[in-house]
Amino acid sequence: MTDLLIRNLRPMGAAPTDMLIRNGHIDTIASGIEAPGVAVEDAHGAIAVPGLVEAHTHIDKTLMGMGWYENAVGTDLRAMIDNERAERVRLGLDPARQSMRHALALAGNGITHIRSHVDVDTDNGLAAIEGVIETRAALRDVVDIEIVAFPQSGLMIRPGTAELLDKAMELGADLVGGLDPCGIDRDPKGHLDTIFGLADRHGKGIDIHLHEGGDLGAFSMELILERTRALGMKGKVAISHAFCLGMPDWNRTEALLSALADQDVAILTTGAPSREVPAVKRALSAGIRMGAGSDGVLDTWNPWNRPDMLDRARIVALKNNMRSDADLALALAVCSTGGAEVMGVAGHGLTPGCNADLALLPGSTLAEAVATGGPVLLTVKAGKITGRDGKPTREMP
Repeated sequence: MTDLLIRNLRPMGAAPTDMLIRNGHIDTIASGIEAPGVAVEDAHGAIAVPGLVEAHTHIDKTLMGMGWYENAVGTDLRAMIDNERAERVRLGLDPARQSMRHALALAGNGITHIRSHVDVDTDNGLAAIEGVIETRAALRDVVDIEIVAFPQSGLMIRPGTAELLDKAMELGADLVGGLDPCGIDRDPKGHLDTIFGLADRHGKGIDIHLHEGGDLGAFSMELILERTRALGMKGKVAISHAFCLGMPDWNRTEALLSALADQDVAILTTGAPSREVPAVKRALSAGIRMGAGSDGVLDTWNPWNRPDMLDRARIVALKNNMRSDADLALALAVCSTGGAEVMGVAGHGLTPGCNADLALLPGSTLAEAVATGGPVLLTVKAGKITGRDGKPTREMP
């Protein structure tokens, strides 16, 4: 159903009103709307916000529903990468089933759009890409899923990976991914030339993981910016994590922010509590598009089972020392309209004509909604109710 009348909602925390949805779009916002024959939902004064956006996650990796995983590896990046690649096989991880579970959990928590990095490597081939493509098709009326073909195990250090990325793009991946061109591949020129070449050949954008901190990360970021400029890819590149932007050398960071804004390179943060992270208000003030994500959820890397962007807004606010009501509302915006802007989602808002993608949150204000953390009361995707009280309306596989 794409026609729906929601009574007593408060758009962005404003006074209660009604919202009429027709054909998957917001038709009218006014008090006392009458729409005979249209299903009615009472929001009981809940706050309406545009659908939350999970702009950096890995839905092919989750172990939801597979029992507790004992992590004996710790936090070494290379060890975690190698362990995960092997454990996929040992555990019999089905990427279609697991990505379905993760995506539905997100839908239950107010998410209407997902950008997921999906592993491509020479051990497991394109199995994860194929599984998430299957999930994307099955859930096309529940949540929009954007796929980044991601060389998690490395690119130049694992010959054959570039060819697999090429095939992943042919299969239907939306963006080319990359990973720490210095720290993992130890060949920044080869790594970046390869992923920018693939993006150019397929006419797609790029979203590259950059965990590298300090001067090393800044060096890699400058190389990314050089290629963005040289290939005319302004507005088509995003950098995930970008931990180097959290380094204390403000003069260096300020120059990077200016260059990122000049080339419209977006930043996607997880607000990682264990690392220095990009300063949200500084990045936004520089004119940089910025979204957020929960990264991995309940997988071989992370024990945390929180596929929840309202909770991620809280984490981003805490990490950035954001305390005022206005700042908490800003953190929430990064986890909603900010991610939508990075993903190029048109019509993401709460005015007539916009897509009827929204989340209803408990609380008297946006700040209270972030501070108390839900659960999200209702998720609506194109006029269809896809989540209620933090749970998806569709049964988990």
